[in-house]
Amino acid sequence: MKKYFFKLLASALIGTSCSAQHTNSNTNLSLSDKKATPETVLLYKKLNQLIQKGYLFGHQDDLAYGVNWKYENERSDIKDVVGDYPAVYGWDLAGLEKDDINNIDGIPFEKMKQYIIEANERGGISTISWHFDNPVTGKNAWDNTPNSLKTILPGGENHQKYVSWLDKAANYLLSLKDKKGKNIPILFRPYHELSGGWFWWGKGKCTSDEFKTVWKFTFEYLQKKGVHNLIYVYNTSSFNSKEDFLANYPGDNFADILSFDSYQNNNDKEGIKFIEEVQNQLKILNEIGLEKHKLIAIAEAGYEAVPDPKWWTGTFSKAIGDYKISYVLLWRNHGWQENEKKMHYYAPFKGQVSEKDFIDYYNMDKTLFEKDINK
Repeated sequence: MKKYFFKLLASALIGTSCSAQHTNSNTNLSLSDKKATPETVLLYKKLNQLIQKGYLFGHQDDLAYGVNWKYENERSDIKDVVGDYPAVYGWDLAGLEKDDINNIDGIPFEKMKQYIIEANERGGISTISWHFDNPVTGKNAWDNTPNSLKTILPGGENHQKYVSWLDKAANYLLSLKDKKGKNIPILFRPYHELSGGWFWWGKGKCTSDEFKTVWKFTFEYLQKKGVHNLIYVYNTSSFNSKEDFLANYPGDNFADILSFDSYQNNNDKEGIKFIEEVQNQLKILNEIGLEKHKLIAIAEAGYEAVPDPKWWTGTFSKAIGDYKISYVLLWRNHGWQENEKKMHYYAPFKGQVSEKDFIDYYNMDKTLFEKDINK
């Protein structure tokens, strides 16, 4: 049923001109970057079309490693379980700013580039976040020393350092090309979880005006450097109202997708709090998205080690409900964490307790994986 459904969808996508796509009033189909590449514009419109069918499933670092394996060609824990790849792949730029060979998760930037290219060739979509180091202390992103962000504002003592970071990011983003030499479109999610206080750019570490200034500067500088293959994802952690979500929002001309991150914790084993929180936030975000003509998404989610054998069709699917989100991305499958002496993963793998339920989740019509969006 699902395969037949998507053959029809593929035909509809091929047979309809881009300029005629008005399948949903939730977006005006206008990217904030007015010079966005044709491929980027096409992806944005495709994302808009697909929300009528369901939501895209994503997974962080999916192609690079999984539980008990690393750097095996064409492998994926998701593919091992369902025979299909995620529709969305998450990656991170952290480390690039200090010329590291590997990113924050230990993935060589050259390998990451190859994975993004391979995914794009299959029709997959990549999203990139950036856990950049604190510009004042040189420590990692979790060093939330107050007023660090202020120093990278124009005129600030670390502004030129930040500009050099953006130059490196621009070079890398422009190096992501397909076989035709076209820049691969990327869902770019900088300054993520901005309403939390754990990062140096987070709540209580800078003023609303300072954050907006940095976001706008970043947006405009990357375009000045010729980067026009980005769809900008504005991302918070938990919030309780429209005002809360929009406190640092830079404006409709500076963002394309509105999103938040949400995780289930071990003190909520039945998932009751998780479902309630996600539903409440989606209700608010859906209203904002409709008002502002923006797509909405859950940019990070999960339940560490997924101990509930029915979590996917039970808790997780119920949390999302019938809201028309663009995508949801599960965090990474790191495996054994030596420092914390525990397993750290968020998606199932062969033999994992929720494997069978994930197959049922995969077979739901509203969950879209790579084969479902393949050109």
